[in-house]
Amino acid sequence: MGTPGLNEAARPAFYALAPGGWRDYVTLLHPPYTAWHLSYVVVGAALAPEWRPGVLGLALLAFFLGMGVGAHALDELQGRPLQTRIGRTMLAVLAGVSLVGAAGIGVGTAFATSLWLLAFVAGGAFIAVAYNLELFGGRFHGTLWFALAWGALPVLATYFAAAEAIRIEAVLAAVFAALISWAQRVLSTPVRMVRRQVRTVTGRIELADGTELPVTAETLSSHAELALRLLSAAMVALAVALVLLRVT
Repeated sequence: MGTPGLNEAARPAFYALAPGGWRDYVTLLHPPYTAWHLSYVVVGAALAPEWRPGVLGLALLAFFLGMGVGAHALDELQGRPLQTRIGRTMLAVLAGVSLVGAAGIGVGTAFATSLWLLAFVAGGAFIAVAYNLELFGGRFHGTLWFALAWGALPVLATYFAAAEAIRIEAVLAAVFAALISWAQRVLSTPVRMVRRQVRTVTGRIELADGTELPVTAETLSSHAELALRLLSAAMVALAVALVLLRVT
């Protein structure tokens, strides 16, 4: 989707809209990535022995608030990676209200299902703050923690909320989500560097037949970005398929 007043190469992310107004709030959500990771919530709910759409709905809302809004607002507070014009106070309010709302949903669900769910709630709240604000010297701001928090946690927490137990299928699904999230991080890290830090790219690639190809910013990032778009769409498609499987 195009963005007025902001060319493709200058955008801090392929999904970023032109800065200003409502567009900043859309960009803040990292829409394809939020949809991707909410798909893990669906995976957890769909694998549970009993299909509980009410639990799924609450889990989707909680993770949307905590991860889609709260965590991303904290991330934008930490260095403005998306170059939005949202004020620091507003970002802090968005983060605080969203994280409290997500935790409140988790606590309420725990009292309705199992109090052991509170461990997932506490862990999720902690990592959302520690990861995005790079607390403790950035110790929790790494690929492993991203894979665990943004991949494994949504699967396990939602499965547990629905099943009130953790079984082998949930563990394997969490491993799947963690590995896919790890791949996301591997692909997105160089893309973010090219879009947000690189000023110029020069060079050439010489093929075996003597043909020379120019090296540009697109050379370094276009294939990885396409892979990210495809993986995001694939995860959403998988989530929809799982819902249809359980409701029919």
